[in-house]
Amino acid sequence: MSKIINKKKLASGICMLEVHAPQIAAKASAGQFVVVVADEKGERIPLTIADWDKDKGAINLIFQVVGFSSEKLCRLSVGDELSAILGPLGTPTHLEKIGTVIAIAGGVGIAEIFPVVRGFKQASNKVITIIGSRSKDLLILQDKLGEVSDEFLPVTDDGTSGKKGLVTDVLKVILEKNKELSQSNCLIYAVGPVKMMQAVAEISRAKNIKTLVSLNPIMVDATGMCGACRVKVAGKTRFACVDGPEFDAHEVDFEQLLVRLGQHQNLEHKSWTH
Repeated sequence: MSKIINKKKLASGICMLEVHAPQIAAKASAGQFVVVVADEKGERIPLTIADWDKDKGAINLIFQVVGFSSEKLCRLSVGDELSAILGPLGTPTHLEKIGTVIAIAGGVGIAEIFPVVRGFKQASNKVITIIGSRSKDLLILQDKLGEVSDEFLPVTDDGTSGKKGLVTDVLKVILEKNKELSQSNCLIYAVGPVKMMQAVAEISRAKNIKTLVSLNPIMVDATGMCGACRVKVAGKTRFACVDGPEFDAHEVDFEQLLVRLGQHQNLEHKSWTH
């Protein structure tokens, strides 16, 4: 079992756990995730690896409390041990020199995008990072992201930090000011709420700029056997756990993904009240 060696509250409802998991830390790459089980009766929870330290043998998991199982996980304390942890899972981000990478994240997706931004910066790209949340209090990892970005642009719905508006508003301005950005010298990478990723995809489609999104559909076994995380990409069924979690945004059926994500909301509500 893996012991929790550090715990922080990053924002309201957002928890960070540093977990001693040397085998996972030794092999982790940007874009990958793990599956954790809080206790013997807990369910399997997929979480992106937000950071790792190979020398320390530790990984960082950052997540939002959205239901009974994530609440149970967030209640664990330093010194407690996870019942189980599996990973690293998923296909790593293909990090290469492209030219300009525009990274966009909303909500807890901000944590998921950090290792990707760092990786593209280390690959000698110019990285423009746009992050957004409802208010200043929910913007996390600003210092860390700022350190690995050439341009760092926070956005809030209420204007309490950075520009007031949506991340897509900022993306439109950047693309309008930099008309030289194209399929050959630019990549857009987005992670966050499905509606946000869908909007980013439509903007970039009009500019013919390749866009990747990291999807987080309902997942159970995370090995490709249960089929719960299936998504339609380019008209074909793909499994986010083994084929992803990253996919070409212009090929993802976002409407189907939204329907599937909403299928179990009533059951999640019941779990809180029983």
